[in-house]
Amino acid sequence: MTDHPVTGFSPEQQELWQRVNDLWSLSLERNAEQIRSTLHPQYVGWDMNQPTTHDREAAIQSVLGDAPAVTGYELVPLSVQVYDHTVGVVHYMYSASVTPKNAAPLTVTGKWSEVYLRQDSQWVMVSVSGRPESPTGDSNAVE
Repeated sequence: MTDHPVTGFSPEQQELWQRVNDLWSLSLERNAEQIRSTLHPQYVGWDMNQPTTHDREAAIQSVLGDAPAVTGYELVPLSVQVYDHTVGVVHYMYSASVTPKNAAPLTVTGKWSEVYLRQDSQWVMVSVSGRPESPTGDSNAVE
């Protein structure tokens, strides 16, 4: 897992960026309860390759069960903003190695925009939108 440096970010922005990295790390562990605790109960997201939005349970299932397992990732922050110490908005690019069941690993790249709300001194995700690009064979696996 690669965490790009966030030089020039305030401590609060660095804390929010770390939260983004922590959520990706949880996707490696595939622990439903831990993932659920990081998402607001009214979370709504939109993979813009899909026709409609999804809720918290759909987001959790996107990294569990029959979903391809994330085995590595690299995140590149584009913008990390915090508003009134309460709302955070993060835009970033990613590259992830995923392994579908009974298939060869793939590399998936894309861009996400995420919105967070600080609750009880923790950043909780309330929304995400973005567009994964078409996966490619994993000759350049991310580790």
